[in-house]
Amino acid sequence: MSNFDQGLDKNPSNFIPLSPITFLERAKDVYPDYEALIYGDRKYTWKQVYERSTQFASSLEKQGIGLGDTVSILAANTPELFEAHYSVPMTGAVINTINIRLDPHTIAYILDHSDAKLFIMDTQFSPTIKKALELVSKKIPIIDIVDDQAQLKEGEGERLGQWTYEEFLELGDNNYQWKKPKDEWQAISLSYTSGTTGQPKGVVYHHRGSYLMSMGSVVAWNMPNNLSYLYTVPMFHCNGWGYPWTLALLHAKVVFCRNIVAKDIFNLIGQHNITHFGGAPIVLNLIANAKDEDKKVLKNKVYAMTAGAPPPSAILEKMEKLGFEVMHVYGLTETYGHILHCAWNSSWNELSQDKKAEIKAQQGVRYPHTEEVAVLNPKTYEHVPMDGEAMGEIMIRGNTVMKGYYKNKEATEETMKNGWFHSGDLAVVHPNGYIQVKDRSKDIIISGGENISSVEVENIIAKHEAVSLVAVVAKQDEKWGETPCAFIELIEGKEATEESIINYCKENMAGFKRPKHVIFGELPKTSTGKIQKFELRKKAKEI
Repeated sequence: MSNFDQGLDKNPSNFIPLSPITFLERAKDVYPDYEALIYGDRKYTWKQVYERSTQFASSLEKQGIGLGDTVSILAANTPELFEAHYSVPMTGAVINTINIRLDPHTIAYILDHSDAKLFIMDTQFSPTIKKALELVSKKIPIIDIVDDQAQLKEGEGERLGQWTYEEFLELGDNNYQWKKPKDEWQAISLSYTSGTTGQPKGVVYHHRGSYLMSMGSVVAWNMPNNLSYLYTVPMFHCNGWGYPWTLALLHAKVVFCRNIVAKDIFNLIGQHNITHFGGAPIVLNLIANAKDEDKKVLKNKVYAMTAGAPPPSAILEKMEKLGFEVMHVYGLTETYGHILHCAWNSSWNELSQDKKAEIKAQQGVRYPHTEEVAVLNPKTYEHVPMDGEAMGEIMIRGNTVMKGYYKNKEATEETMKNGWFHSGDLAVVHPNGYIQVKDRSKDIIISGGENISSVEVENIIAKHEAVSLVAVVAKQDEKWGETPCAFIELIEGKEATEESIINYCKENMAGFKRPKHVIFGELPKTSTGKIQKFELRKKAKEI
């Protein structure tokens, strides 16, 4: 034993488990009166956000919520969802944010599988949630978020819970002392991602990883203190790409945008002097191709971050002309969000627009908080040559790799082999060390920022009475980035049309998962009968 290991033990004065919840406490202490959350006419300071979060945590505890319990929430981007990222883990519980675009069966599965002990829901989505609750195996206490800014359609807005959010808040104590984690490995959130089996898998984050992701994002994106952030990224995505916690760290001004339309985005940018926002390529498309009457001249440069399929060069050029600077990132739910970013080199500023767009389409280099990202031969685990040609699998290891899949040891062990997390994404490494994704071995389609399992869609279409074989691949789409394209072999003697297949899909899956194109004919196969998806991807490009 070295002298550096004698009489130098951890103790409460020199070691405290890392937790992003402390960011909110600091924002309250140092910048109590700074604007924090702005949503229409609702405005909260950082002191108020802290007080509301702790009081809500107290209410949760009074309802028996504590260490290791799951609290599920399905909501649009609102202050309530932001606060839940603090109030839930303040009790030791785990926040489970659910995608608002999911179908009732999947929502029911998540509520059951996650062992949800309490459910917070946005009443705009009551029709879907009501159907889901009929399928859940147990009764769950419900809290309603009643939002007067929601543009309700017929049937929406029904209250299904015992309390409204504000009623539940009032049940708590103002002086509640929240609980810091005893171990930074303690779970903080549970996010479900599409699995190749069709059943979503629950990705578990810990306090340490969430803390480091929040800090790493600041460095990677050069985020300054007290920035103005427009929340267009759904907060359920990797818990908002880590930003519910990052924004408290920076005592930022956070402006919520519930309805993602170009006019609202431009208005909010101008009204609140927005400096940063995140959005899927579809959001960039929306902005770049907005009607002239909806566009507004920007007062300052606005920094935009996008993930998923790289935006077309034409969109990047339009965004730049409007005054936006776009950074492309890559990540997975299993890695807390971003692990690669296209870190810009100033020497590239003089390149042509096409060349700059080509570089920006690369996923880039590792984030500051990510210890290792490599492109390896999945059989030998050797690094592929940095020639931009040799393809390998992206593998990751570090403190922002998930704890594992909830109640799925087999899947966890399968994806974490030989000391690496296996992304399933195939990529090349350019001579400058920048990584570029070329294909997805998991056949995940990224449409409008949403991950879609092609296998899941195939399994549903395969149940159609006229379908013999089906294969689903990604088709490039100017608006959505990618959309599902279905190739179908019909049963001899049976008939179906593109319209009938799409209508069938409408009844059996979430809207964003439905194929936009259906092509009938014999599917190309190998000698062993395996469908050749690479051939179908070629055909999809020709449609």
